[in-house]
Amino acid sequence: MEAFTYLLVYSILSSFLRTSIPVDTITPSQSFSDGDTLISAGGRFQMGFFSPGNSRGRYLGIWYTISSGTVVWVANRDTPLNDHSGVLKLTDKVLILLNSSNSIVWSSSNSSITAQNPVLKLLDNGNLVVKDENVDDPVNFLWQSFDYPCDTFLAEMKLGRNLVTGSDRIVTSWKSPDDPGQGEFSMRLDQRGLPQVVIMKGDTIKARPGSWNGIRLSGYNTALMLNPIFEYEFVLNETEVYYKYKLKNSSVLTRYVINPSGIAQRFTWMSRTHRWELFSTFPADQCANYGFCGAHSSCDVEKSPVCGCLERFLPKSPNNWDSMDWTDGCVRRTPLNCSGGDGFLKYVGLKLPDTSSSWFDKTMTLKECEGLCLKNCSCTAYANLDIRGEGSGCLVWFGNLVDIIVLTEGGQDLYVRMAASELEHIEKKRHSSKKKQAGIIVGSTLFVLGMIILGLVSYIWKKKLRHQGMTTRDHTKEYDDGGGKEDIELPVFDLTTIANATDNFSRKNKLGEGGFGPVYKGTLLEGKEIAVKRLSKNSGQGLNEFKNEVLLIAKLQHRNLVKLLDQTKSKLLDWDKRINIIGGVARGLLYLHQDSRLRIIHRDLKASNILLDNDMNPKISDFGLAKSFGGDQGDAKTNRIIGTYGYMSPEYAVHGQYSIKSDVFSFGVLILEIVSGKKNKGFCHPEHHLNLLGHAWRLWIEDRPIELIDDSVGSFTVFEVLRCIHVGLLCVQQRPEDRPNMSSAVLMLSSESLLPKPRQPGFYTDSSEADSSLSTPCSENKISFTSFEAR
Repeated sequence: MEAFTYLLVYSILSSFLRTSIPVDTITPSQSFSDGDTLISAGGRFQMGFFSPGNSRGRYLGIWYTISSGTVVWVANRDTPLNDHSGVLKLTDKVLILLNSSNSIVWSSSNSSITAQNPVLKLLDNGNLVVKDENVDDPVNFLWQSFDYPCDTFLAEMKLGRNLVTGSDRIVTSWKSPDDPGQGEFSMRLDQRGLPQVVIMKGDTIKARPGSWNGIRLSGYNTALMLNPIFEYEFVLNETEVYYKYKLKNSSVLTRYVINPSGIAQRFTWMSRTHRWELFSTFPADQCANYGFCGAHSSCDVEKSPVCGCLERFLPKSPNNWDSMDWTDGCVRRTPLNCSGGDGFLKYVGLKLPDTSSSWFDKTMTLKECEGLCLKNCSCTAYANLDIRGEGSGCLVWFGNLVDIIVLTEGGQDLYVRMAASELEHIEKKRHSSKKKQAGIIVGSTLFVLGMIILGLVSYIWKKKLRHQGMTTRDHTKEYDDGGGKEDIELPVFDLTTIANATDNFSRKNKLGEGGFGPVYKGTLLEGKEIAVKRLSKNSGQGLNEFKNEVLLIAKLQHRNLVKLLDQTKSKLLDWDKRINIIGGVARGLLYLHQDSRLRIIHRDLKASNILLDNDMNPKISDFGLAKSFGGDQGDAKTNRIIGTYGYMSPEYAVHGQYSIKSDVFSFGVLILEIVSGKKNKGFCHPEHHLNLLGHAWRLWIEDRPIELIDDSVGSFTVFEVLRCIHVGLLCVQQRPEDRPNMSSAVLMLSSESLLPKPRQPGFYTDSSEADSSLSTPCSENKISFTSFEAR
């Protein structure tokens, strides 16, 4: 009996030791079962069986030890196991994964290399390898997981093709957060012409990070690629072509992922917060979508509209171009003359065109490259192949020039072929421009005198505006966005015009009332509908806030920001319209915070400042309290707390500190209001004294978030609703650093990737903190997108 007990204890202890002692190697005599773990020598990566998300299937995968939910590679991604009976075995030089009936559900490829003592080892870079026990050179590995990527592009992994074996290393998205099977999006090296990194949806290019120019991929700004943490490499020889990156600091944890929506995201692990922080995304804006502006055009996010034909080119379909459909691109104003007389026009600061129809030579000079292109009638442009130093090599294009982007920094020179007559026209235009500049210098005294007169007129106009108490716009205003003052031309409307448009400020045309004063709907003679603000005598705001709003709106151009002369509309909203509004507001805020030439903090984002056009598209309005930042300034403090309670972030309402994260908080409140159809301020519930944020948080932690949705929305997609609530709660967290920025929020709303767990919201109220007004019986509290609140 004692012997039996000893054997039982020994068996249990042996089993415990087998699964608990960290090991990184398996030999052919060992098997690896569900519940076992393999841990790399440095403890960075772990291998085992797992079930993703809500899936019941079992998969063999590799993940970060510090973040078990962050899976970087899956063996049987398209053939899940149905139970926990999976076993991994290493035969002579092949890995096989067996199910409960000993059938093979996955196996590694055979190798032409032989090994005396083959072992399976998990390396500390995340690479799972089959190799000879005494061999550490990757060239002599029998098999490695890095040759078969899933959705994650890790440091030291190659993206490209082995020209000897013909195998491609392609990063492919998961189908969904619950299914690691091969999705429809992939990142690969397109080897046509000069090889370039592309993101594809099926067989179609979706986005193009670009080709290697000696320093970086051509589609990225210099700052993004010249990061001290990373070192990039591109290799093109007789045996292989690939792109990869290395980490200069081995302590950094970073990964590049293609999510199920086709967005490439780089995440870095922050040890302070114990979270993955989003470092960059691609595509990051509409210009990064492949061929967004069509052929022979360029895309510039700093301009409106973003698309424009190359110089001396015309829209191929002018009517479509006017309606902002640029897919047909542009055509030459004057055909090329192949018999002679063509030349080249130099463009600077560009992401070079698609190189799939290009040819290159490493040894030619730029002058030789120009001569070569002139001799070939099909050659349309040329550039340096390598931009290091003074540049070297030759890269030429044949056919259409597609997917050109104007970069804010680090762009390249491109020489586009032109007819001689077009070059003469351009030269005359430039000469004329120089003469005009000389005239401006000569006439500077008259200009100063004119500005003095204009200043007097402006002063008189301001006094008239104060007496009339209406929202007339100054004709010319001096504006300082942090980079120097400039003049802005604005339309002028006299009092009679606006009085006629609003039927003399009739009550029937009153839309609502805000902190500035009443807002009226009006119609100009040409039929254009307008919203008119009229300054109230009792308003806490005045001319400065009005000027601030008009000037900011005039400077900013985005489809989700209200323009001067826009219209409002109120209507019952189904779920599709609500989620469209949420997405539109998110993109508008992203533009304000990151993509506009100014860096704007709105400071008063709320439901009543979201106007809807005829198609129910949202427009962010009311920039009277907005602040613009210059340079790297990211936050500020004020002693004058103005805005709308219920939307204010805790740090602003209590301490007067505001930043882009203040707007993020307001956006989170807005999401929860749109989902629920209730306002945060004054919200009441018969079961508790929580505000809307507290109510949403309570439902979330009790696993009942779907109860938050408004009963009147009709049919909806559960996943979309839950995701909106999740993002809303992330945005209203107490600490600004815990909230996502708007770039992350936009991606969260549009993707299916796993989201971090939200923490308790700021201004979370319980019964002891509740407003005394909450003790009154609850009444219906619906939000309206055209009711304006006093501030």
